[in-house]
Amino acid sequence: MPITIMGDKEFESVPSIKSKALRINLNQNIYGTFAEIGAGQETVRNFFRAGGASGTIAKAMSAYDKDFSDAIYGIENDKRYVTEARLKKMLKHEVGLVEQRITREKHPNKLFFSYANTVATIDFAKKYKGHGWVGIRYQTMPNEGYNEITLHIRFHENDAKLQQMTLGILGVNLIYGAYYKYDNPKKLLRYLYDHLDKDQIEIDTINFSGPRFTKVDNRLMSLQLVKNGMTEAVMFGPDGNNILPAAILYKKNILALRGSFRPVTKVNMDIYKKSLNMFLNENKVKKDKTVVIFEITLSNLRAEGEIDEEDFMARARLLCSLGQTVMISNFREYYKVVEYFSNYTKERMALAMGINNLVDIFDEKYYRHLSGGILEAFGKLFFKDLKVYLYPLKNHKTGSLTDSDNLKVHPRMKELYKFFKYNGKLQDITDYDPTIMDIFSREVLQKIQDMEPGWEEQLPDLIPEMIKANNFFGYKTQEIAE
Repeated sequence: MPITIMGDKEFESVPSIKSKALRINLNQNIYGTFAEIGAGQETVRNFFRAGGASGTIAKAMSAYDKDFSDAIYGIENDKRYVTEARLKKMLKHEVGLVEQRITREKHPNKLFFSYANTVATIDFAKKYKGHGWVGIRYQTMPNEGYNEITLHIRFHENDAKLQQMTLGILGVNLIYGAYYKYDNPKKLLRYLYDHLDKDQIEIDTINFSGPRFTKVDNRLMSLQLVKNGMTEAVMFGPDGNNILPAAILYKKNILALRGSFRPVTKVNMDIYKKSLNMFLNENKVKKDKTVVIFEITLSNLRAEGEIDEEDFMARARLLCSLGQTVMISNFREYYKVVEYFSNYTKERMALAMGINNLVDIFDEKYYRHLSGGILEAFGKLFFKDLKVYLYPLKNHKTGSLTDSDNLKVHPRMKELYKFFKYNGKLQDITDYDPTIMDIFSREVLQKIQDMEPGWEEQLPDLIPEMIKANNFFGYKTQEIAE
């Protein structure tokens, strides 16, 4: 029994990288291959150094030459090598070879796996820090179907050797977690950063599949990435699957709409349709090169201080059902959203918002942490010829409308506001639908929860049916209520 001293506190012991690799090596059934391209063989190196690797490692290889790699895994349609499609081909190909060469008759208890990565480390000019795909395809029981975990990483270190070492540690954490933490994917996700700092490497996409992960919703796992500070933003498409931000944003014109979408209303969709029409009429904005992003910030997901995952899933499913691409971000300020998009495109960008959101943009309290204050923030926000499309606000009592012409901002902000207004940065949405100006998400939500009639007419088609069928946002059928 270990000795304890008065005053000791319990804490979670984190196994060393050597201990993790050694535990895998000493398991007589875990057996597979390592295929690493672009950053040396840093993951398998840890297993060789730990000792006892001969019973675990069937093969370790790096097909660096493109022609040689193509001969093994085939040629990608886009002729690229650091892609998810390439990673999946590597994983399936290597597992297939193990199954061909190791017979079940002789090795009935073997748990086959293939670990692979395809990455590009920092370039010589240190302009592009590099990124990559990492994954494992593996069994937890003999003759069981294969599970798969794939993730996309972005390097933040400024030295290729450091990036290689970081990748090696991440690889060991992934393999260890896949075998010993698969029953708790949220913990598995956190353990990927054992012996690593968040400023070394970023994980911006992750997907789980296979018999051990049938109950895992990858959208919730995306949420965990942002919640745990592993990345600033994640995205998923209309089909509900996680998508790599770069894949959808690269060299595209971007229109973004931020909101709580709790639930998505006819007003939200009116803002979307009218602002998109305005954006497509801008110079050099073509429809086939334009994407629309519905953004929900982490602060908008919090209910009673904590993130309600069921509430998040409800919003996500409703937006996806409308054919929209959703982004979950940790960006409180709008200029950070624009900076994030600028990492992927130099094309046109626009934000669509209501009056209250614009008032917040001109509130100095959000920029006190910046040395240049609000001027620095606005320089970052508007330097890309950004446009803001403004949806008017109706006063319930007087019936009057507030738009960019009569909006009141703090006296100190008046001249700054005028500058952006008269330089065409702010444009009013004038062809709005006047019949829906009294719809507010928070009021619709209250009606749903209080079982008041009439809320269905305030939402887009088919959304009320989904809310009722799934009991979203606290909705209760008459039978349940009674």
